Amino acid sequence: MADNIRLEVVTPEKIVVSEVAQIVMAPGSEGEFGVLDGHTPFLTTLKTGMIRYKDSTGAEKVVFVSGGFAEALPDKVTVLAESAERRRDINIDRAKAAMARAEERLGKSVSDNEVDVVRAKAALLRAITRLSIVQTR
Repeated sequence: MADNIRLEVVTPEKIVVSEVAQIVMAPGSEGEFGVLDGHTPFLTTLKTGMIRYKDSTGAEKVVFVSGGFAEALPDKVTVLAESAERRRDINIDRAKAAMARAEERLGKSVSDNEVDVVRAKAALLRAITRLSIVQTR
């Protein structure tokens, strides 16, 4: 059986994940990628999505991530994210409120030139992703 790899997910504020994993799947800007022990080194940007991984016992875990970079090495994956949250740390009420605000802003964008549509769409995507992570078990 293949060896495990170390997964580190870090934001400017804190270390979100630091543990051993069997496999790591992450949302690269050019598509989702997976890393196993012995992977060829590479560096990529990330998009908003979820990092899925199996811990050393085989239990699947999920982490929300928004933007940043990932570095894969033969024995380690390091994610430097703008923001990241474990499933258990996602505030459902806050995510629903953010989704409502973003939808309201997008609804106004047709008649209001001051609404930043790109930011509103990004906020909506973050909220939807957070909610989808919490709702899938």
